[in-house]
Amino acid sequence: MSNTNPENSIALLIDADNAPAAKIDFIISELATYGVVNIRKAYGNWTKRPLDGWVKVLHEYAITPKQVFDLVKGKNAADMSLLIDAMDILYTKQVKTFGLVSSDCDFTPLVLRLREDGKQVIGFGRQKSPEPFVLACSHFIYLDEDDTSKTPQKKKEKSVSSLKQNTKLMNTLRTAVKEAADEDGWAALGPVGAHISNQSPFNHRTYGFPKLSDMFEEIDLFDVKKSTQAGQASVRVRLRK
Repeated sequence: MSNTNPENSIALLIDADNAPAAKIDFIISELATYGVVNIRKAYGNWTKRPLDGWVKVLHEYAITPKQVFDLVKGKNAADMSLLIDAMDILYTKQVKTFGLVSSDCDFTPLVLRLREDGKQVIGFGRQKSPEPFVLACSHFIYLDEDDTSKTPQKKKEKSVSSLKQNTKLMNTLRTAVKEAADEDGWAALGPVGAHISNQSPFNHRTYGFPKLSDMFEEIDLFDVKKSTQAGQASVRVRLRK
């Protein structure tokens, strides 16, 4: 019954020319936190060798390949095919969330159109993904490979350093805490997270933090207090004085 519930139904659309096949397991797992991925399609010219990686995982993950031949040399029509299918799904299917896998800024108008209709768009792409495309999504998750030469601690330090250098994000975090704070400056994590989601496509898992509270704990600009009341865990955060 849950598979037909429009509130948790997801359409996954993959621009295979601009997405790493090696990350499909991560993509599916991430979308599972939002609902059920009922529609799974990948677009590309499957006669091309660069897409062999995707060919190997299509059946395993029940992804429908959409063959799109290059109409003009140096150009591919996969983007247009994906866009047409997305609009068909928007108007004919009961889907709440779209997962869009690409690093192509050309999809920015599509994302904006989907969000105008109240749809949630989870974007997946590389670090090089253009900012307008990233910011248009409800949430955007980077797919670049981790640097395996670094230890977990070094990776964490690099992640936290990157966070603190992101002035826009830091301002968003501070504003979220201030807006949800009580008279003592403490804010419940739930309202803080909701405020962040409304203001930015940021996702804490992008930076390697399983929980939002983990991220706040690592950034020395905030204090985090955890407690248990009536058997339920509670997390509060405030700006460090």
